[in-house]
Amino acid sequence: MEKKIITSTNAPTPIGPYSHAVLVNGTLYVSGQVPKDAHTGEMVTGDIKAETRKVMENIDAILKEANMDFTNVVKTTIFCVDLNDFAAINEVYGSFFSSNFPARETVQVVKLPLNSNVEISVIAVK
Repeated sequence: MEKKIITSTNAPTPIGPYSHAVLVNGTLYVSGQVPKDAHTGEMVTGDIKAETRKVMENIDAILKEANMDFTNVVKTTIFCVDLNDFAAINEVYGSFFSSNFPARETVQVVKLPLNSNVEISVIAVK
């Protein structure tokens, strides 16, 4: 098994011992992304739609580094601290897909890294 580490300068630097993504046999495993701006280092806060948009933009940057896009995504996991935000998260999330939506689960959690309100990870296949 050959693993290729995928890193994007347009996604925030990992805050721990993990990679943005790992590509194995045509499958890309993207680590959970939070709404941190890669260029300013600042967290996007205060509006769940803006936070979700930044998360999805970070994922997009990583997918592009692997020569993929959202049409390659087959599975997503959404973590949020308040399921009452689900409709707003879902609206923004859905705008990044046009058809053939990936499988997904959404889980409410007590806390996320950097006090984020939303984190999303994806699996994509070439």
